[in-house]
Amino acid sequence: MNIKLTLLFLFLYGTSQAQTSVNRYQQNLSKRVSFDIRQEKVSSVLSKMSKAGDFYFAYNGVLFSQDSLVNLNVRNTPVRDVLDKMFDGKVDYKENAEYIILRYAVNHLTIEPENITTAENLYMISGYVVDTQTGKKVKQASVYEKRLLQSTLTDNDGFFKLRFKGEHKEVILNASKETYRDTALVFLADITIKPESYDDPDKEKGTFFSNAIEDLGIGRFFISSAQRFQNLNIPNFFANTPFQASFTPGLSSHGMMSSRVVNKVSLNVLGGYTAGVDGFEMAGMFNLTKGDARKFQAAGLFNVVGGSVEGFQIAGLHNDVRGKLDGVQAAGLLNVIKTDAKGVQIAGIANIVSGNMKGVQAAGIVNIVSKKNDGVQIAGVGNINSRDSRGVAIAGVGNLTSGTSSGVQLAGLFNYARNNKGFQLALINFSDSSTGTSLGLLNFVGNGYHKISIYANELTNTNVAYKTGNANLYNIIFAGKNFSDSSRVETFGLGFGHDFVFNKRLSLAPELSFQYLYLGNWKYGNTLTKFQLNLQIQLFKGFTIFGGPSYSYYNSEAPPGASAKGYRQEIPPRKHHNFSGNNQGWYGWNAGITIF
Repeated sequence: MNIKLTLLFLFLYGTSQAQTSVNRYQQNLSKRVSFDIRQEKVSSVLSKMSKAGDFYFAYNGVLFSQDSLVNLNVRNTPVRDVLDKMFDGKVDYKENAEYIILRYAVNHLTIEPENITTAENLYMISGYVVDTQTGKKVKQASVYEKRLLQSTLTDNDGFFKLRFKGEHKEVILNASKETYRDTALVFLADITIKPESYDDPDKEKGTFFSNAIEDLGIGRFFISSAQRFQNLNIPNFFANTPFQASFTPGLSSHGMMSSRVVNKVSLNVLGGYTAGVDGFEMAGMFNLTKGDARKFQAAGLFNVVGGSVEGFQIAGLHNDVRGKLDGVQAAGLLNVIKTDAKGVQIAGIANIVSGNMKGVQAAGIVNIVSKKNDGVQIAGVGNINSRDSRGVAIAGVGNLTSGTSSGVQLAGLFNYARNNKGFQLALINFSDSSTGTSLGLLNFVGNGYHKISIYANELTNTNVAYKTGNANLYNIIFAGKNFSDSSRVETFGLGFGHDFVFNKRLSLAPELSFQYLYLGNWKYGNTLTKFQLNLQIQLFKGFTIFGGPSYSYYNSEAPPGASAKGYRQEIPPRKHHNFSGNNQGWYGWNAGITIF
């Protein structure tokens, strides 16, 4: 019962209090400027005006021809009057922080009341919205009361009707329509005659909110045409309230004004459509937020935010944020951030960040960052970074970095980095260039090592090896054969090496290899582990000679005389070491040439 009473109190309080605009603004339109301009482009004049007044202009490029020439001679004149003179009253403007927002508004309208009724706790106004130049009624214009957050759209005949409950000394109606200049009228409770025009002190206040939600398929499906007209007609008015409740986006405690209101607490039975949340929002199915969502937002199915998210965002299926993330985001299927993300993303299938990522991403299938990644990525299948990565990427299958990887890539199958400056660990590692370290069965570096070595040792007189990687760590793929009438040996294997480079001509290379020895049949396993230390001398570019000592560790389950006819019967030399079981070791040598 206490919870129900609390919610009822918040609802009544939120729907009855006077509202205030979201953002404060600086009076840039009142600043005075002086110019004597002859035949200059409109865009150049606006640039000079913004520099003189220390603000910026924001406008659609199709608002006017930027190549149009302007003649202007003003002295100590307010920016507002200069703009009226430049555009002959056909452009309307709003203020927001350091911006002046210009929009096309060639037409003018007015409110013509038809009936004003006052009674105890009731105030009703009906009438028409009229084009002042043509006298025609204006359809689908927004008529609203900012403080009481009540609104309606005119019908096809330009007619509207609004009812206000409660005691109100005055009602201030605003009328707005796309391509028209806004107008406002004040109605006093004890006067029923046609009122005079009212100069709204807030008419030039504005707030930047995009129509990203309406442009999405989800927005077009859930947002009614009336709400879309409302957003077009009054794009720059937003208010704060402590509470709102919705059943669906069209059935809200704020009515059609729901998309103009930022709430502290927002409860949506099925789904809601608000300007923003700065506290707590929860929905049974979905939340549509035109601006920013701060602190906490949760939905049974999905959240779509046109601005940024700061805090916690949780959805059963999908989170879609058109701005930035600074916090924690979790979804059963998919998280999408259209700009930068800082914090934690957890998704059953995928996390996608179109900007930079700094933090932790964990997904069942894939994490994708379009710009720089600086954090930890964990994915069941793969991590994809379109630019640089300075963090840790862990994937069941593969990691892909199209820029520079200066962190760690760990994958079950493969890693790719265009420029590897960090550490790679996978079955196969790829990079176009590398100054880092790659550890895997195979490592390929585009402009790294592509060396071919031809050499001999105490066991096989002919061997060919291919070496790829870089000086930090390179892979060796090799095969060899001891050509002989009576003691043939055939072998193949893999190895790793590192170059200690002293100068351009001299280096030292320790190498470790693992190989199988074929002795005429496949009945027994014959494995040889070998460590060798080669002194390398480059005689000229692309040609190096090398040689050095080695130690071999041999294991075979074959009994004496098990090798086929013509193959070597005893692999260890006379001087060797016996270890437990079938393990033997000996010292040997290695010498050859390397080309490329």
